[in-house]
Amino acid sequence: MKEPIQKYFQVGTIQWMTHPPVSYPVCDSVRTICCDPYFGALEITHIPDSETRERVKKMLDQSHLRVCYGAQPNLLGKGLNPNHLEETERRKAEEELTRAVDEAAHMGAGGIAFLAGKWEPDSREQAYSQLLKTTRAVCTHAAKKGMMVELEVFDYDMDKAALIGPAPLAARFAADMGMTHHNFGLLADLSHFPTTYETSRYVVRTLRPYITHFHIGNAVVKKGCEAYGDQHPRFGFPESANDTEQLAEFFRVLKEEGFFNEKEPYVLSLEVKPWGDEDGEIILADTKRVINRAWAMVED
Repeated sequence: MKEPIQKYFQVGTIQWMTHPPVSYPVCDSVRTICCDPYFGALEITHIPDSETRERVKKMLDQSHLRVCYGAQPNLLGKGLNPNHLEETERRKAEEELTRAVDEAAHMGAGGIAFLAGKWEPDSREQAYSQLLKTTRAVCTHAAKKGMMVELEVFDYDMDKAALIGPAPLAARFAADMGMTHHNFGLLADLSHFPTTYETSRYVVRTLRPYITHFHIGNAVVKKGCEAYGDQHPRFGFPESANDTEQLAEFFRVLKEEGFFNEKEPYVLSLEVKPWGDEDGEIILADTKRVINRAWAMVED
């Protein structure tokens, strides 16, 4: 493509992946990203400390970045399951997501993203009904604030082992949600396609009417290899599934399916994190190089 990617997408990054909090203070991380004109969006998550939260909000208010809020860590960190069969446990997840909507609104985000919980084959439909119940409640709360709720499609048997995907089940769920709420969408993540044994073309075409948000990244799906599972290593990581060519193919599919939207660009965030003792700044620069090269490989 001759035009820059920023013409068609709001390129973002997932703050807590780019700069894992164990190594990078959140305020320093947010400031670094706010100062980088490559990005038009930033995805944040729960910030426990109120003073830090307000400092981050002040930077975001100045930045002209589109703010997104990922509630996945809110659930994973507390072991909460929005499709738990026990109603008391399901309610805990619902309440956590409702609080996430409120925090996201305060931080200037237009919505939240989350993931389904673990499931068992003999109770899949029950879990599905529980997830609908949770998601509808959260969407009702979010709608009062004019906000979106997005479900990220994950692996179903490899690492997170979430109820949603694969893609056909995600499409079914989104269609069911659409019967009652218009502020729901799906978040499609390139790094998860290998973990659900699907291709970019298959996932995007299957989920076409429901996708509202994209992530890009990588995964190792060969058992026994370093960074196996949903670990989001850099593009081109040894024995991994995605590199420049796979990203270019993903962009081609998005172009074919009509997702290049210069008037209302979709958020497309890189979800890549340093592995081991890798340097987060180098990995961030590495990812931008891969994006630039893959974008250049797409025909106008």
